Amino acid sequence: MASINKLVLGGIWALIATFSLAMPTHSDAAQRTAKKKTHAVASVKPKAAVKSRGKSARQATLVGSGNVRRVSTLMRVEPARPSFGQMYGLHNTADSLDLKSSVALVLDSDTNEVLFSKNPGAVLPIASLTKLMTALVVTEAKLPLNETLTITDDDVDTEKNSRSRLRVGTSLSREEMLHLALMSSENRAAHALGRAYPGGLEAFVAAMNRKAQELGMKDTRYVEPTGLSSRNQSSARDLATLVQAAQAHPIIREFSTSSEYEVEVGNRPTQFRTTNALVRSPSWDIALQKTGYITEAGRCLVMQARMAGRKLIMVFLDSAGKYSRIGDAERVRRWVADLPAHAVHAAPAAAIETATIAKPIS
Repeated sequence: MASINKLVLGGIWALIATFSLAMPTHSDAAQRTAKKKTHAVASVKPKAAVKSRGKSARQATLVGSGNVRRVSTLMRVEPARPSFGQMYGLHNTADSLDLKSSVALVLDSDTNEVLFSKNPGAVLPIASLTKLMTALVVTEAKLPLNETLTITDDDVDTEKNSRSRLRVGTSLSREEMLHLALMSSENRAAHALGRAYPGGLEAFVAAMNRKAQELGMKDTRYVEPTGLSSRNQSSARDLATLVQAAQAHPIIREFSTSSEYEVEVGNRPTQFRTTNALVRSPSWDIALQKTGYITEAGRCLVMQARMAGRKLIMVFLDSAGKYSRIGDAERVRRWVADLPAHAVHAAPAAAIETATIAKPIS
């Protein structure tokens, strides 16, 4: 009897053991659930790298295995390229106003009296100051301002890859293109103006250089109408001559000193603004202006403005720093306000003579 009971009891325990193996425990189920969740998280694509504010590192956020890991990696930073003026040592020229521009010229528009000069004969890239000659050639050609011009692939900047809100296919009048080129320094607009000139772009560039010769701008050469090429070069003396010629045209004065302008781009109203903050300043009475910038040229600015009872032309080339050309203009304005009548000031003559080493590229 005892042996029978043991046999029955053993069979029961065997059944229990078999049942236990067949049924998952709570722990096993939890592990499998966790495993599924882990696979689900791991299948999520890594988030895009998030760049840090610093210049020397970037931070990437990776998602995987249920954990978030932040990985910092070094990012190569290209050193800033020097301007032509920096390469030729023009920034070493000292002046009494402590200007940040390596080239500066201030003269009376009515008398041609030079009030201030710093390396006025240095020949450097002039960036978008080029567009002042572009506007002068277009205006004096007396082409119909209401003629429609269309932005094409030929107008897209492939040299500096600069941005533009004038998409390929945008159609505007020649007048609108001229306005945007002068006020907002729109490269595609300026290029379209040159391309639409009788004879095409080559004829337009020839007309630019011919006009420079007519004006006696011996240090000046143009290769295209936007200023994106560093081969567009001139001197402060020549640019003062250009400003004097351009100010004779009311349309150039008006468009270059507009603070904002709206055109239709892709059937949508698009607002453009001036590149020169001084245009909006109540402290300034500006009749004509143009800004410019490419790395090779530094920050550039030409203006004709009335101050202290005089109509002055100011030229600043190769200014280091985003706002330094504006600061230089303000320094000159304050200096002129305290200037005795007919006073003349210049940087050391030796510096002026030896600063003409950067010549136009042939």
